[in-house]
Amino acid sequence: MFSKIVVGTDGSDTAAAAVSLAVELARQSGATLHLVSAYKDPATSVAVAHAGAVAVSDPALTTAAAQETCKELQARAVRLAEGIPVECHVVCGPPADMIVKVAEGVDADLIVVGSKGMRGARRIIGSVPNSVAHNAPCHVLIAKTA
Repeated sequence: MFSKIVVGTDGSDTAAAAVSLAVELARQSGATLHLVSAYKDPATSVAVAHAGAVAVSDPALTTAAAQETCKELQARAVRLAEGIPVECHVVCGPPADMIVKVAEGVDADLIVVGSKGMRGARRIIGSVPNSVAHNAPCHVLIAKTA
């Protein structure tokens, strides 16, 4: 059914639920799982999104921290995936935009994102699942995680 599944993660519990669902879908479909972990440009502000708000002035340090965090996330996903191919993408930019960009780049047939941000004020001002759903080049599954 699916050959390439993209899932965004920031290391949070809600993202972990989306990753678990993506792993199960990849297992059932024999798909490759692409983990996307985005971080903010240190030139514009602060931090590696999935590592918490840490002030960083050196872009190389921010990239290294993002890659290290992504390695940890990939290791967890690999353990969970039990033999499913997993590729990790550490990218600098807004999470929704980067998830869509990676999906385009790998020619994904499915993106899985968590539902965090789909309710309340965040839904109005913009959320990752909402933005991904409106801009994705493929099917989008919004996992009920919040």
